[in-house]
Amino acid sequence: MALKPKKVINELLVEVFNQILNIEQQKLHDMGVSLSMNEVHVLEAIEKVDPPTMSNIARKLRVTVGTLTTAINRLVEKGYCTRASDQADRRKVFVYLTHQANETLKKHDAFHDDMINAIIEDLNLEENTVLIESLHKVSEYFKNKY
Repeated sequence: MALKPKKVINELLVEVFNQILNIEQQKLHDMGVSLSMNEVHVLEAIEKVDPPTMSNIARKLRVTVGTLTTAINRLVEKGYCTRASDQADRRKVFVYLTHQANETLKKHDAFHDDMINAIIEDLNLEENTVLIESLHKVSEYFKNKY
């Protein structure tokens, strides 16, 4: 009996997502990174939002400010970021990356560069515009839907 397309798509998305996270965790661990992937992704969100306020970071990660506060507390304790309140509005809290966080993000970026280069080379993706367009559509769907 053939698998239904919905089931196949679900299984493939879950499998690819889990494989990438597992490989990413192992490779970063091998490079000396002791943070969880969630913690690394919080650092990445801090780096990418402007201004890096708690609410902007939480929005980028699609989590509550309370959930982010727990993660930031751990990262502050570990020396990966610092917090500072806005002088004009004490309710607004900025989060800044430390040197240690920037070094971790360099390793994270290197992993992603290596992974994408390997995928392009091994799967000959430069010529496979259908797959690239499909992945773009899937990405846009999740950005807009959730």
